[in-house]
Amino acid sequence: MNICVFCASSPHVSDAFKTEARSIGRFIAENGHTLVYGGATGGLMDAVAEATHELDGDIIGVVPDLIVEKGRKSALPTQLFQVGTMSERKELMKEYADVFVVLAGGFGTLDELFDVLASGMVGYHDKQTILVNSDNYFSGLLQQIDRMMAEGLGYKARQSGLHICQSAEECTAWLAEQAEKL
Repeated sequence: MNICVFCASSPHVSDAFKTEARSIGRFIAENGHTLVYGGATGGLMDAVAEATHELDGDIIGVVPDLIVEKGRKSALPTQLFQVGTMSERKELMKEYADVFVVLAGGFGTLDELFDVLASGMVGYHDKQTILVNSDNYFSGLLQQIDRMMAEGLGYKARQSGLHICQSAEECTAWLAEQAEKL
């Protein structure tokens, strides 16, 4: 299974979030899955990729030219695609992914989350998205999603494959269950 992880690349991220990301990376490698991610250095991106790499797991990185020009291309992917734009990056990650995992992150991570949810809702894919709400990081966002659903504006979010987990442990258990169905 190709597990796409969206997460922070910022170096200003808590150790607790890094521990969660490393746990996901270890799960991916230990279970013979492939990590698909943004291919950049820093923050949770490094944590998840390093943990996968340390156990000889397969890693697909998709990195835009601008990130390469800034010297932030990771050396960890076993397969690296360099693309022109952030939009191309998202499209290629969606193409390679079988499932999406969303860890703590900033605007880029939220952009990726909303892109996969919206494209799934209108029928471009039927892939599952797991939002990992470690330390209640996404609680405010979840309140907004609940409000959207109550107003009839996000009515397909949960039906289109959005799952909420409270920890990396809960997420990996869910992923293991899904892998058995494949």
